[in-house]
Order: sequence, then C-alpha cells, then structure tokens
Amino acid sequence: MYTQNKANAAQRERKGLTSYFMWNRQQNEHTKLAITWVEVVPGSRQRPHHHEPEQVYVIVQGQGIMEIDGEKQSVTTGDLIYIPSNATHGITNHGDELLVYVSAATPAFDLVDAYDRGQLQTQNY
Repeated sequence: MYTQNKANAAQRERKGLTSYFMWNRQQNEHTKLAITWVEVVPGSRQRPHHHEPEQVYVIVQGQGIMEIDGEKQSVTTGDLIYIPSNATHGITNHGDELLVYVSAATPAFDLVDAYDRGQLQTQNY
C-alpha cells in the first residue's frame, strides 16, 4: 500500500497556483498515472497547455472556468472534466474561494519535467 499526503508531497508554486505531486514516476517509475492536487487562489489561472496523456480534473472545492480547445464552461465542486489527448486546456478561478481540483493523467508524464522545463514553468506565467 502506498499513501501520500499533500503536506509531504513535492510541490510547485506559480502565481496563485500550488500543485502537489501526489503520484508520478518519482514514486514509481512503472506507473501509468500522474496525479496532482492543485489549489488556485481567486483570480488566478492555470496557463493553457497541452500534452499527449489524456486527463481528468475533479473539482473538489470552488468554481472556475475550464477551457478546452477554445470551448469554455463553468465548473464547480463535484464536476469531472475530461481532457482528450493533446487538447489545449487551462482553468481559471473566477470565484471568491480557493479552487481545488485533483488531476489524473494516463499514461503518466513526468511532472517534474513539465513544471521545471516544460509548458508549466514559472516564467511562463
């Protein structure tokens, strides 16, 4: 059994977003999943980006605007959003409270590479 609490997870902070690396290749090089817990403060957004793995976001708290390939939709607590492979996507917190979502992608991509060298680098925000 493997357990991970966000308090002990590797994290990356970018202008109002904090991403906690809950499960990825750093925990298990053979995994087929990459899972992050993401917190977005009011008025902040995730930069639009794309990657080959398909992905889902599950909104745990708050509300926002999800954009996938130019289509925008309001999302709120309890919603699951499916993101197809290579679709450009991002989310904005337009509410008054913290937006929290869990992201799961398969096959697993290297979260450290995506956040430290890829499209999600701090300087791109």
